[in-house]
Amino acid sequence: MKPTPKATAWRKGSYGIDAPYLLPIPLVLVVINVANGISSGRLWPFIAAMLILLCMGCGLYTSRRGKFVVWAELLDQLNLHGDERILDLGCGRGAVLLMAAQHLATGRAVGIDLWKRGDQSGNSVEGTLGNAEAEGVAERIELHTADMTALPFENNSFDIVLSNVAIHNVKGRDARNTAIEQAVRVLRPGGRLLLADIRATGDYVTKLEELGMININRRNLGWRMWWSGPWLVTRLVTANKPRI
Repeated sequence: MKPTPKATAWRKGSYGIDAPYLLPIPLVLVVINVANGISSGRLWPFIAAMLILLCMGCGLYTSRRGKFVVWAELLDQLNLHGDERILDLGCGRGAVLLMAAQHLATGRAVGIDLWKRGDQSGNSVEGTLGNAEAEGVAERIELHTADMTALPFENNSFDIVLSNVAIHNVKGRDARNTAIEQAVRVLRPGGRLLLADIRATGDYVTKLEELGMININRRNLGWRMWWSGPWLVTRLVTANKPRI
């Protein structure tokens, strides 16, 4: 089977909402501000409520549409040959994993997750497999229940290791550094690393430098990956593993 030449951002599967447990917090704040505005007769509480709703809208857009647009472009820029092995750390319901699989013919897209529904609504192996069927890539993926700080793979196993807003969920800097070490360990010489996250990306850069990675770069992924307006943006860290 020939790989799809370009992964489209429009998806056929169902990918849920990221960090759904956070939604009640801004809703409560909206209600409080509206109530204050009504009781005080002042305009500012209503303006605050509108700003909170705008931030919520940014997060929902990123979760439901923006991240797909951004990652479709990032994956296209990799110019894959179709025979690569790709690892997605914290794959969830397959938003990025399955787009990567569309670029493969004989290769394999492997996803690992602990399947916590607090990280993504409806997060489960079954949900991801169902999405893989819907996207027509079920035969090109492989799923594992695994912790990214203890990857169950041999050294130098993957051509690409990527992650979308997942490593920050690992508690503690030392544990996150371990996750970065594991990502580099399983990456083949000459392989590429793409880590998108909302915080601690400066720490990722420092750790990658310590591990001897090259071509390290960190950049803002733009408004499509704003999780709460410009106050919570996503940055992408990229690097290459030196060839032996």
